[in-house]
Amino acid sequence: MTEFSHYVPGEYARENIRITETELSDGRQFFYLDDDPDYVSGEKRRELKDPRHLANRFELGIDGEGKPMPVQAPQMRRDPLTGDWIPMATARMNRPITAGPGATATGNPLAARKPGDPYQDGEVPDSDYDVVVFENRFPSMNRIPGVPDQVTYVDGNPLWEQRPAVGRCEVVCFDPGETSLPADLPVSRLRTVVEAWAFRTAELSAINGIEQVFPFENHGQEIGVSLAHPHGQIYCYPFIAPRMEQELRQSEAYHERTGSNLLRDILKGEVEAGERLIMRNSTWMAYVPAAARWPLEVHAQPVRDDVLTLDQLTDDERWGLAQMYSTLLKRGNAFFDKGDGKGMDLPYIAAWHQAPVKDPRREDYRLNLQFFSFRRAANKVKYLAGSESGMAAWISDTTPEKIAARFHELGPIDIDD
Repeated sequence: MTEFSHYVPGEYARENIRITETELSDGRQFFYLDDDPDYVSGEKRRELKDPRHLANRFELGIDGEGKPMPVQAPQMRRDPLTGDWIPMATARMNRPITAGPGATATGNPLAARKPGDPYQDGEVPDSDYDVVVFENRFPSMNRIPGVPDQVTYVDGNPLWEQRPAVGRCEVVCFDPGETSLPADLPVSRLRTVVEAWAFRTAELSAINGIEQVFPFENHGQEIGVSLAHPHGQIYCYPFIAPRMEQELRQSEAYHERTGSNLLRDILKGEVEAGERLIMRNSTWMAYVPAAARWPLEVHAQPVRDDVLTLDQLTDDERWGLAQMYSTLLKRGNAFFDKGDGKGMDLPYIAAWHQAPVKDPRREDYRLNLQFFSFRRAANKVKYLAGSESGMAAWISDTTPEKIAARFHELGPIDIDD
């Protein structure tokens, strides 16, 4: 396996996963993560050359009058009312869309390359793959060489700070199957996805200016997914995201008040209460939080204390996570009954909350998954109304106990084989 500066593979990954790095034709980093034994052994090799002829993403362009046109760098502005940084990336308006109304692409850019296919602007050089990770072609945040990371002011007014959005955005493709569902992937493939999250967390955390690494998965048209392919993303923020900032404040205040870790005590409390605990194996526990916002919401934490980030998980914990995530996705799809007993392809967001990179409050935090769906019935979606959208004051359509009770109907709490 290729050696990296900060990622250290465990025994399983060293023997069963091969990471191969290459570069796409516009200069973006690209990684194959193979679990196929023929590729792990080196008997087979992946295609490394991107056959497209894309302009280097950092080179000056030429406008309609033949004059040099600078690279379009994402910017962000700070909201003086909340203190939040808001990235503004106009280049994302040009990204291809293959899902839902208004689809603009005639092919899938996340699919493996198909010889003879008329759509040849795919991001994967090879005609097959297991898991791949690469820099997003239309990033919300990106560091442009030569552009100083300095605060300036909109209209020269110090009320409105602005600076380059010097983060990074990556795509993680879980499987080459264009119509496969993450819930249907074997646990062994999800184990490779977990390794991808750990690998990238370790490497991305070392990039200058990155404050938070956020792996997540959007799934389903109702969520706003633009590419219907089993994939997730990793956002690397040059700031602490608002939700994380709230959680860090609460965790720090709780530690100062009690000397204890808030997330650990939440997990302990859910285990003691029992009613909202929905799944556990030897390394992970999942529960419906006592103050759940969404009509379907599940949080999960590792059993072991002091796990701050995905790259700190042991081999056993990575396997336990793959097993629990697979079970959660399957039960999520069965959660809403349409009357035929077949369930549905649940729209969901899976958000990895891990300790920030440098913030000193990271020691009071703990790795956790927050999984939720907008779906509130087989034929209904929860839309954010005035209270939620206008004031961020949630009103739940159900209770955490009812959510947990439904999960208890779908399978046992103990999921170890």
